[in-house]
Amino acid sequence: MSPIRTSVRQADILDERLLDGVLVADFSRVLAGPYATMLLGDLGATVVKVESPTGDDTRTWVPPVRPDGVGTYYAAVNRNKRSVVLDLRDDADRDAACELAARADVLVENFRPGGLAKFGLDYDSVAATNPGIVYSSISGFGTAQGAALPGYDLIVQAMSGLMSLTGDPGGPPYRAGISVFDVMAGLHSTIGILAALRHRDRTGRGQHVEASLMASAMSGLVNQTMAYVGAGVTPTRMGNAHPSLFPYEALATADDDLIVAAGNDAQFRRLAEVLGVPEVADDPRFAENAGRTARREELRPLLEERLRTKPATAWFDLLTEAGVPCGPIASIAQGVEHAAKLGLEPVVDVGRGERAVPGVRHPLDYSASAPRYEIPPPGLGEHTDEVRAWLAGPRSASLPSVPDEESAP
Repeated sequence: MSPIRTSVRQADILDERLLDGVLVADFSRVLAGPYATMLLGDLGATVVKVESPTGDDTRTWVPPVRPDGVGTYYAAVNRNKRSVVLDLRDDADRDAACELAARADVLVENFRPGGLAKFGLDYDSVAATNPGIVYSSISGFGTAQGAALPGYDLIVQAMSGLMSLTGDPGGPPYRAGISVFDVMAGLHSTIGILAALRHRDRTGRGQHVEASLMASAMSGLVNQTMAYVGAGVTPTRMGNAHPSLFPYEALATADDDLIVAAGNDAQFRRLAEVLGVPEVADDPRFAENAGRTARREELRPLLEERLRTKPATAWFDLLTEAGVPCGPIASIAQGVEHAAKLGLEPVVDVGRGERAVPGVRHPLDYSASAPRYEIPPPGLGEHTDEVRAWLAGPRSASLPSVPDEESAP
């Protein structure tokens, strides 16, 4: 168990749940879709995760694993869900899946475009019996000419141009350290789902919300894609440097590199003063950002000469006190520890009683509500009997609430 787990417990969470009463049928797997449905589950939605008999691919993506043997990749995006195993090639299971879709408020899927049509679970089929459905599809490259392309984040990182930006100048391109476009597509899908639910509240009509990793990449590359679209400039690899700002990168100190992000002229002046070279900020070559950026190779040695006189931690304290944005380059462990020291409570208990496991905190705070962490990432088919019994009953019935293990005999 992590030594920095927060003291927040389920009993401390307010009763109001933002998405209480919203039923999500989760036909997605791996990362983008499961991340979106986990966020909805954190906000109170009831999420039923439909898995094939072999389960979500990420169940086997190990190492690392938790002490109980569960892979951390799977655990990262699958809390607050019930797992039901349904083989869509089986008539009875397919009927159960269609019944779930007919009851759902939201359906999320990331099959290849058109892949659910043969099971009667495509948008048109589901909307025919459930016109209020908010149906979220996530693909790699959309439903037009890219429909047949496999939607792996690494491929999108390559084809979108991100890898051409990642790495040292003249060196090989690199992938980002996470599946960045899977996460973006999951976030974009969550925004779309919530917007469509708001639309349904007003009109009574659902709709099809489509996201793709490639479209998320085009949007998520922000200034880099706009450099090409707006100015005809094709960005290239710059290591840790920024194309439009300096200093906004890692600079050498007496021991470790320190990220310095002087994003405007006033911050640069404060940086120069703390370093003991205020005349640099008065130099007309460097007084304004455009000049600093154009002459970064002249300016960097002047800054690093002073920075090399003290270790990174000492400069971090001095520069932070002076209002100059900066930060040490941390490991993931150190990053979690930094977040804890800053009061962000990054680690929470997921589940209750003996089944509680550590998880990463929901990213948002709400003044009148709070996320929930009731259900640990479920075992494959853990809730199959419960969900099947519910689907066999009247549609007016709700899924039973999660048992409170702490109060169970």
